[in-house]
Amino acid sequence: KKISFVLDYILFEIVYFALGGQSMIEDIILQSKNKCALVNKNGEVAVVTGGSRGIGATLVKKLLQCEMTVIIGCRNIEAGLKAVRHIREEGITKGEAHVYKLDLESMQSVREFANEVLKNFEYLNLLVNNAGIMFPPYRETVDGFESQLAVNYLAPFYLTHLLMPLLNKKEASRVVMVTSCAHIAARQIHFESMNMKKNYIPSAAYAQSKLCQVLFTSVIDRQLRERNCNVYVLAVHPGIVNTDLFNGTSLKKIFPWVLKFICKDVDAGATSVLAPCISPSWNKKGGIYLSNCTVTSPSKLAQNVELQKELLRYSLNVLNISTFGE
Repeated sequence: KKISFVLDYILFEIVYFALGGQSMIEDIILQSKNKCALVNKNGEVAVVTGGSRGIGATLVKKLLQCEMTVIIGCRNIEAGLKAVRHIREEGITKGEAHVYKLDLESMQSVREFANEVLKNFEYLNLLVNNAGIMFPPYRETVDGFESQLAVNYLAPFYLTHLLMPLLNKKEASRVVMVTSCAHIAARQIHFESMNMKKNYIPSAAYAQSKLCQVLFTSVIDRQLRERNCNVYVLAVHPGIVNTDLFNGTSLKKIFPWVLKFICKDVDAGATSVLAPCISPSWNKKGGIYLSNCTVTSPSKLAQNVELQKELLRYSLNVLNISTFGE
């Protein structure tokens, strides 16, 4: 069993290096397509989770430049306020920014954040589920979920559900799931042991959480179309971007300098995410997976309709939701 575990661990490392290499090549080839013009969105309201650093902070800056009102959800309020101050110091005076506390490792915190938004805003045009964690040691949240499963998937699922009434008040509002090509590494969804505690491999749990995001995008968007809702759900892989998300990876530990030379910079990664948020090209288009501002195909497993439905049933059950968005 120990040998099998070690082999599995090594296999995931190899798969990740292969996927990363392939994605980097695609980033270079499609560099000319990775563009998104800023458009005036005055009067529109967006929620961005994890908007205090990395891709999230740069995305917030771009949305403010579009004259949007942006609600930043982050664990550390001061970090969020600091990010806003930095944006203003750069000379960007447009838009309006608010910072609310949001800890995605606590479903109670998700409820409290959503209640603040529901209390203070009449509608939403955009929700960007951007916050995420990658490759932490095994730990469970206060709700008993493996941390990556909670932060990367279940909490965004729950937040989207809670904010659906505001999103549905505007025509063609969008939910953007910031996912990863790492979803391709997932070989299955472990419904019988979603925490994957036994022989825990951080990269395997991360891949599962990212696969869940892509499955969610398809099944929820399809359900919303059947219900004639005004909300469209899209998934986006921002590329291999040099952010602190890599802090727990082997590559960062062994070759910390390499990432600076081979990865997309944060601005390019944020541009990939910005496109499904504001580009007219994706107006009223949901259930799609984007990379470098281009529609591409997710893994075959991510396109499995029965798996999508099973994940939806699981998610509704563990979060005690009878009907999504209601």
